[in-house]
Amino acid sequence: MSSDQSATKSFAAVEKVEFPRTNVGKGPVKEAKFLRNTWYVAMFSSDLDEGQLMHRTILNEPILFFRKEDGNVAAIIDRCSHRMAPLSMGKLLPGDRVQCIYHGLEYGPDGHCVKNPHGNCTIPNASHIRSFPVVERHTLIWIWMGDNPADPDTIPDYSCLDDQPELHVTRPGYINVKANYELVVDNLLDLSHINYVHAGILGNADTVAADVEVEQDGDTVTVSRNCPDAESPGILQMMSPDGYERGDQWNSITWYAPSNLILEFGVSKVGEPKEKGTGYFAIHLLTPETDRTTHYHYTASRWNVLTGDEQNRKIRNNIYEMRTFAFADQDVPVIEAQQVVMDQAGESVKPVLLTVDAGPARYQRVLDRLLKDEGQ
Repeated sequence: MSSDQSATKSFAAVEKVEFPRTNVGKGPVKEAKFLRNTWYVAMFSSDLDEGQLMHRTILNEPILFFRKEDGNVAAIIDRCSHRMAPLSMGKLLPGDRVQCIYHGLEYGPDGHCVKNPHGNCTIPNASHIRSFPVVERHTLIWIWMGDNPADPDTIPDYSCLDDQPELHVTRPGYINVKANYELVVDNLLDLSHINYVHAGILGNADTVAADVEVEQDGDTVTVSRNCPDAESPGILQMMSPDGYERGDQWNSITWYAPSNLILEFGVSKVGEPKEKGTGYFAIHLLTPETDRTTHYHYTASRWNVLTGDEQNRKIRNNIYEMRTFAFADQDVPVIEAQQVVMDQAGESVKPVLLTVDAGPARYQRVLDRLLKDEGQ
């Protein structure tokens, strides 16, 4: 495949079936539980401009993000304590103050109400709202949703996004998935599905029989598949020079609790070490929006790039297009349909486990333990 082709035209999308929702129960099959004392990705740093008020719903809570005059990011509840109007509809004033559009109350970046323009201008203690710790790292804005002290050292390592040439990192992508975040994690940790849902792009007939290996390091779970002397899937052929049409390939995806992942996907010539090959780190950042919706941010960073800059300009765009197609047109229709079918089935349905489910089963045990430790 040449890198100047439209990278997705030759691959089939999954037809999205619209299931009736009239029989959906009041709650999901498994009541949604969210780990709170951890870091979630709110957005890419590039999504939040100076002077902008940005709303995000995270773990069912409305959050307002804005940049302070020193460039750092603040996050407070997006809800005025007076009449519950969204503060994101208001104005950002000098001095890092957010003015409510409804009655003009003003709030600082710590959530304290700093001005009541009415009556004797007294500020009731109950007028203050919650603020959240925020860290900007690896081109991402992270938010801590829990009550425990926030530890920036526990942010997952996505340093592969730092200080890379622009041509080696794809532009940021975002999808709002209408399903619980755990269904998306299940999908990503199940590397076997790429041979069917993403045939031609990420997998093919040569990669079906690869064995799955699962490793756990503390609360981190890694699922790997190695495919020696196999036809290279389309995305690897597209980013490689001539001579990589076949090779030794590998997928290795690591899950960081509760919902951030990084996948290393690469190919080397048959019999040669991985270090001589090429590939990319695929970044998957899942943040629960509600019980049944998920913020899905993604990007990719190439390693050991073996192609020239003129070709890399086209490859950069094609990687974004191919991965977006794989997610939006192939994975997401299946995952969203799963959510509807599971809701309709209620408590009576339990999935049958196969050998390919070793990764999802392992991370689920870790997540259940962490939730239990938080008293959930």
